[in-house]
Amino acid sequence: MKTTNRFLPFPALLALAALSVLWGYNWVMMKLALSYSDPFDFAVLRTLLGAACLWAILLWQRRPLRPTRFADTLFLGLTQTSAYFLLSIWALVEGGAGKTAVLVFVMPFWVLLMAWPILGERVQGSQWVAVVLAFLGLVLILEPWGLASSRLSKTLAALAGVAWAVSSVHAKRMQRKGELDVLSVTFWQMLYGLAPIIVVALLVPSRPVQWTGPFVIALLYNGLLSTAAGGLLWLYILQRLPAGAAGMSSLAIPVIAILTSWIHLGEVPSIAELTGMVLVAVALGLLSLRAMLLQRRAMSPASEL
Repeated sequence: MKTTNRFLPFPALLALAALSVLWGYNWVMMKLALSYSDPFDFAVLRTLLGAACLWAILLWQRRPLRPTRFADTLFLGLTQTSAYFLLSIWALVEGGAGKTAVLVFVMPFWVLLMAWPILGERVQGSQWVAVVLAFLGLVLILEPWGLASSRLSKTLAALAGVAWAVSSVHAKRMQRKGELDVLSVTFWQMLYGLAPIIVVALLVPSRPVQWTGPFVIALLYNGLLSTAAGGLLWLYILQRLPAGAAGMSSLAIPVIAILTSWIHLGEVPSIAELTGMVLVAVALGLLSLRAMLLQRRAMSPASEL
């Protein structure tokens, strides 16, 4: 039976849960890494390591290395790798706190706005309740009325979210044009996106990288887990979930980012942030419940008549 977009397949939900943990904890690892390296140098190293890892996997599996769909993949690389990596890590530095970087995760709402006119993926029924709850939760988590970060940091973080949303919607359009080799597309978009990051790193003066044990661990986490494995998981998820559902469900990532920053960096969340986490969790629960009900209905004998 062919899978439809009426319900969310379990493997994709499992991949989304794994990705939420990887990318949520990555904000802690990035903050640790930036103690030993300037941001753009670190962005080059993490992207280079991630691309090298994917290249090794392609060789191991004896897959063709020749790039395909150049224009589409180049655009994906410029948005998902170049723009997102540069803007998000710059926002993290300028803001001076992990909470500022959570502004990036306004992304799901940009996805919803873009997916409706571009992909025809309408928000329906109980999804509107989840959207409202998630929006209120995100506002409480971000506390825009009390952020002490600079206007530059907030602007950079918001633009990073827009770049990520654009790349997500574009990946869905690529999928509709034909089947994608997720591994190959992830490798080439990362390689294309690396070039502008290198240019920026060369143009901006920086201090030498301190190759300490904690920095190496943070780099390996970012390069192998967050960048390589995370990039694969994200494109896999976009192949199997509607862009809006994937974007809304990724709201779990800032919740994990705040909790891990609390545990490892001593950034204690406020009452508003904790309340926001609960609202986001309820929203995700509603989306999951709706998915299970639709799946049960789709698989019932009556639906096959």
